[in-house]
Amino acid sequence: MKDNNKHQISENIIAGKNAVTEALSGEREIDSIYLLKGSNASAAKIIALAKKAGIPIKETTAQKLDSMADGVTHQGVVATVAAHKFATVEEILQRADGEHPFIIIADSIEDPHNLGAIIRTAEAAGAHGVIIPKRRGVSLTATVAKTSAGAIEHMPVARVSNLVATVKDLKKKGIWVYGADMDGQTWCQTDMSGGVALVIGSEGEGISRLLKEECDFVLSLPMNGKINSLNASVAAGILMYEVARQRGGYRAK
Repeated sequence: MKDNNKHQISENIIAGKNAVTEALSGEREIDSIYLLKGSNASAAKIIALAKKAGIPIKETTAQKLDSMADGVTHQGVVATVAAHKFATVEEILQRADGEHPFIIIADSIEDPHNLGAIIRTAEAAGAHGVIIPKRRGVSLTATVAKTSAGAIEHMPVARVSNLVATVKDLKKKGIWVYGADMDGQTWCQTDMSGGVALVIGSEGEGISRLLKEECDFVLSLPMNGKINSLNASVAAGILMYEVARQRGGYRAK
């Protein structure tokens, strides 16, 4: 729904310098700021507020901004609003409340349907939270929220500046890090009964090199057909339920 007075195009898009500045100064959970390339000087206040709040700033074209603003005057700046408030990594760890932490790390997932499905499965499998990067991959968009089928209301999602640094901190806390990759060991022959951080790579590139180097174990799923990879959310679901099976002590009868 358009609103040419307030520059609030929808629940997830705000356009115009004043509207974006007000949103940054208020309590809205701003996801990202999109600026017209070369307009940094005229948007200095917005940039300062965004940096102070740790909100990603992305330079883009006038055509992209026009498309996002859907006819509303954007003055070279558009903000996207997160579909849900972000948690912190510490809040995710606290949620474990005496259990071994079970965390999903989504490394640069680009497809909002994949991220939404991962959040949905994580909630169903008993994970304590999901971690995503600030500057690569999709964030908590309306499509992610819809695809999660309500799980976004129950599954904490933290957004961090550096996944590698976050993984190093998790390892210091006694959490083992498992990455999903084609070159790994068989998924069902690996002990995942303790604290687990399961890393799922992007659809095209997989897990980034530096993050893969921090994994304690790399797991793979058998590929017996003609294709050599699975949808990211499907692979994540299989591995999450293997963790759930081991944690619950389930055995085939």
